[in-house]
Amino acid sequence: MTGGRKADGPCGEGDLVRQRRQKLVRLRQAGRDPFLITRFDRTHVAAQVEEEFASLEGGTVRVAGRLAARRRHGKATFVDLRDASGSIQLLFRSDEVGEERYGELADLDEGDVIGVEGSVFRTRTGETTIAVSQFELLAKALRPPPEKWHGVRDVETRYRQRYLDLMANEESRRIFRVRTHIIWALRSLLEERGFVEVDTPMMQSVPGGALARPFVTHHNALGIDLYLRIAPELYLKRLIVGGLEKVYEINRVFRNEGISTRHNPEFTMLEAYQAYADYRDMMELMEGLVERAARDALGTTRVEWEGREINLDPPWRRVALFDVIEEKTGVDRDRLRTPEKARAVCAERGLPADRNLALGTIINNIFERFVQPELIEPTFVTDYPTAISPLAKAHADDPTLAERFEPFAGGLELGNAFSELNDPEEQRKRFEEQARWRASGDLEAHPMDEDYLRALEHGMPPTGGLGLGVERLVMLLTGASSIRDVILFPHLRPEADG
Repeated sequence: MTGGRKADGPCGEGDLVRQRRQKLVRLRQAGRDPFLITRFDRTHVAAQVEEEFASLEGGTVRVAGRLAARRRHGKATFVDLRDASGSIQLLFRSDEVGEERYGELADLDEGDVIGVEGSVFRTRTGETTIAVSQFELLAKALRPPPEKWHGVRDVETRYRQRYLDLMANEESRRIFRVRTHIIWALRSLLEERGFVEVDTPMMQSVPGGALARPFVTHHNALGIDLYLRIAPELYLKRLIVGGLEKVYEINRVFRNEGISTRHNPEFTMLEAYQAYADYRDMMELMEGLVERAARDALGTTRVEWEGREINLDPPWRRVALFDVIEEKTGVDRDRLRTPEKARAVCAERGLPADRNLALGTIINNIFERFVQPELIEPTFVTDYPTAISPLAKAHADDPTLAERFEPFAGGLELGNAFSELNDPEEQRKRFEEQARWRASGDLEAHPMDEDYLRALEHGMPPTGGLGLGVERLVMLLTGASSIRDVILFPHLRPEADG
């Protein structure tokens, strides 16, 4: 980020920073402290001046942004100004702003925030320009911008100091604008279909709704431990019991798991539940959500992923879990019917399989290792083992399989969905089985939730539910290879001292 610059002191303050601080001292001594200015009225942003040139030519505009580059030609100086919309060229002339103010340009540096007023014209080379008549320094940048606006290339710096990444990298700004449009699109479709947006607790006394390890905190006044939620699912289904027949939430969930290019301990999840529906209805809803997000955010349902084009138009392929495992690996279901047989398959293929792992977990591990990376085209993988689907309704004709699917595209798992288990007695049996796994050391097993069982005993109608990982969807639609590229402030280890 600042290669070649002398650094010293606890904050890496070097010669360039000291020079900028000295300029600030001179400005304050001259009565021009930029940090005392509270606002600047803009009439336009940079892109508007370019787009509306025909109507603005010869007129006066007021714009503001960061000083990006400067080129001096005697008593005239050209400056590039950047704001969130783009850049615009400024022309400062000593006979227009006055000799004294023109001399103050020497105390401006790249990265300084300035506001200007001036008239719009085009240079002989055809570049839209503002001839400045007045200007104000609105904030002094005491540190230089990254690599003179050529971009932050160091990955660690991009994630740890996102402000520098956004300042310098247009692609990063594009990704986060697309992310915003995606969330708008998801909300738009759900609201069109009559879903009600709700908020459920972030801190829960019983962490449920997914198989994951929670973060623990303590509430001093109540004297109890609470858990950052791993999913809003059980609270949303309580609302279904209460008579809200279509509900959804887009918000943060927290899972105390490893960090990778596809995992961050804090991420955004869309969960939606619809009474009198099943997992087939959720497939149609999932297709609609992804299609709407792509069309609204990108203007197309065809996206490029690692050099391949993916068509997100419905309908997506539907294939059962055991069928796709056999298709991609040649291993048929008979070889996955017992833990011993499944572990033998793992041993053949170099995949560790702890003897304490349940059969369903081993099967899922085989799928994730050997099948998921091959699922490039949009695909619904259906019929997961009931043993790893403790909240899903089992198939009537095969209770070992759940009415559940996961959507995949670009090798990414985008979410999870199923026909919700609404039999309170069966749910209690499932929770008891999960409790046995927790007692044997599985910290991701689902805990017992007596209040949720009590809610089910009041009667929950047949219900379909889905969860969609917002970051995964943003990755797919923007071509981002890491989840850290689509989270503004991903979690990182603290910086080393010194």
